[in-house]
Amino acid sequence: MTPLRIGVLGAARIAELSIVGPARAGGHRLVAVAARDRARAEAFAATHGVERVAGSYAELIADPEVEVVYNPLANGLHGPWNLAALAAGKHVLTEKPSASNAQEAAEVRAAAASGTVFMEGFHYLFHPVTLRLHELLGSGELGELRHVETVVAMPAPQDDDVRWHLPLAGGALMDLGCYSLHAQRVLAPWAGGTPRLVSARGGERKGAPGIDEWLDAELEFPGGVTGSARCHMAYDTWQMSCRVVGTRGEATAVNFVQPHLDDRVLVRTAAGERVEELGRRSSYTYQLDAFAAHVRHGAPLPLDAEDALATMRLIDACYVAAGFAPRPRTDI
Repeated sequence: MTPLRIGVLGAARIAELSIVGPARAGGHRLVAVAARDRARAEAFAATHGVERVAGSYAELIADPEVEVVYNPLANGLHGPWNLAALAAGKHVLTEKPSASNAQEAAEVRAAAASGTVFMEGFHYLFHPVTLRLHELLGSGELGELRHVETVVAMPAPQDDDVRWHLPLAGGALMDLGCYSLHAQRVLAPWAGGTPRLVSARGGERKGAPGIDEWLDAELEFPGGVTGSARCHMAYDTWQMSCRVVGTRGEATAVNFVQPHLDDRVLVRTAAGERVEELGRRSSYTYQLDAFAAHVRHGAPLPLDAEDALATMRLIDACYVAAGFAPRPRTDI
């Protein structure tokens, strides 16, 4: 297919894995990069083969050669720059979540209705690990779905990390818990519909008022399926698992968020236990392949601005139920 012409906002650490590698694998062009520190953008461009450096985020978005804007900025900058890119007629691939709160996500949804392609980067959904979990549920091997457990936890970032910064929409639920919630939301076809929040509780980060260090949410689906979604951003170790329990067996994706590090799915039924290994090709590469196929050929995508809004509404509800405020909007 004709290569995508991609512009990258910021020189984020995640970009090498999330867009540079996938772009190279798919033969796409990294046309431009912009960062608050031009020297950092120049170093990024030199290291990763980006064609040129833009003087600002706004300049990159206005570049007529850039057709796709990739937004890996701090959470609070997702909404404003997603809106700016959509207003400029660009397709947008944004890191999750799409906005700081549901009100801003609704504005993004309205802006995306103009015919541009908008997708929130829940890359895990495109990897064979997650597809296999869904396949096991659909095949009937596990019986009827009864319970889902998602855990996304990591050791603490440094105290000055933007993920602990409320004005930039920080917090464990925003950075990690959105995966836990989304992985449960997409099980609606096997659970009688989308889940509702039953309860949530969380703990505040010491020295960071209003910021959740951890948050646990209990969910319930229309068909009676229950869900437990946990996240922790100051945990002893890394854990990113998704476990689905049915009436005839269960399956666990050991690391559904980072399957390039661990691609195992553990299956246990009355017939015995087995380990399936689904491949360590990056989930971000699968994601960009799907995004490009949609932009170029109209291939279906499982994610859009409507899905992003639904996730953001659930995030806001979790914050309120756990005694926190939804994340504030960031002005630019």
